[in-house]
Amino acid sequence: MTAFRLLEGVLDVLRERTFDRPPALVANAHITGLGVARALSAHDVPVVAVDRVGDGAAPPSKHVDVAGQVTYPLDDRAGFRADLEALAAAAGRDLVAFGCMDEWVHALADTDPDGVRLPFSGQETVDAVLDKSSLYGIADDLGVPYPETVPLDGTTVEDAVDRLGLPLVVKPALKREFEEAVGTNVVEVDSVTELQEIVATAETAGVEVMAQRKVDAVRGADHSLASYRGPDGTVLSVVGNARLRNPPTFGTSCLVERATEPVIEERARAVLAETGYHGISEAEFVYCPDREEYLLLDINTRPWKWIDLPVTAGVNLPMAAYAAVTGASYESDGVHDARWLFLPDYLDALATGGRDRLEPADWHALVSGAFEDDPALTTGVYRPSDPEPAYQVLQTALGVREYYCAC
Repeated sequence: MTAFRLLEGVLDVLRERTFDRPPALVANAHITGLGVARALSAHDVPVVAVDRVGDGAAPPSKHVDVAGQVTYPLDDRAGFRADLEALAAAAGRDLVAFGCMDEWVHALADTDPDGVRLPFSGQETVDAVLDKSSLYGIADDLGVPYPETVPLDGTTVEDAVDRLGLPLVVKPALKREFEEAVGTNVVEVDSVTELQEIVATAETAGVEVMAQRKVDAVRGADHSLASYRGPDGTVLSVVGNARLRNPPTFGTSCLVERATEPVIEERARAVLAETGYHGISEAEFVYCPDREEYLLLDINTRPWKWIDLPVTAGVNLPMAAYAAVTGASYESDGVHDARWLFLPDYLDALATGGRDRLEPADWHALVSGAFEDDPALTTGVYRPSDPEPAYQVLQTALGVREYYCAC
């Protein structure tokens, strides 16, 4: 089990180690960070996991070499940059950074610390993708459909409601700051008063928000392109179908399956190419039965919760990104069908009326641990061969520990 140390403790450990290749720096260190760590560790890449607290899933994993605290970038950008430069100096090698939530991605791209290699585009390009105002403008130019959206900094609340109707959805242009202020990154409102309150909260936090027509999307039809796009434009990708979310409407994915959906691949690749973005990303689409087409919701310029699915399906996106900036070799052997499951949310969904999509043989494999040898089934966090992360998540679920970020 890897201990979570204060910064000075991490520096001491790094000074004592000799690395024959650049270590990966994974931030933050929860479910997504753990998936990235496991993907890289499978190729013998040393992993340094950092976060503002030690209660995430990744620090105790056997796939993490060193774990510890750094300055949280939303609190102090300069302090964050200084901490990462100190880590690189102590390691005696450049670090390859993987930001696993938006605020870490922004901080890495914005501060560009010395001794830290970024396997993704710089700040201007990242902003063009993450900022929905910019993203939807690009989608407009390319003819990629998205839900009807009204920026709330250029119209009144009443005019937005007249145009979009109620209920409607409020989203931030940039997720993380809104999530810190409101507690979520998507809010459904049923009245003008609710919308006014959300807008006031966003204004106080200095966050740009937009109103979006609520899409009565077909449940179980959400699709995303999981990809790594290299600086030369080459793309490794897998389409994932979120078969089950918890809660069902705006909840997190808890069962995702590899799918074949050419229109998703085509539209997502077109948007990424237009922005010039290179790096790991997830382009999210929902199916709108009224318009009879897939609508672009968002593109995450980073790994995400079910990053294990493309790895299991034959496309190790973190390793492809690492190889591109280090000269290491990585080549996919081809893509095959696979499923990813996050048991805590899946079990909760079943307990509240969701339909079980697993067969008895799947459950036997999960309980016995035999799924770890199955090339078509993987899980988020839970691995009998690496039990400490699951114990950490269980403690959080039971209220013994607290952690600030879902993914």
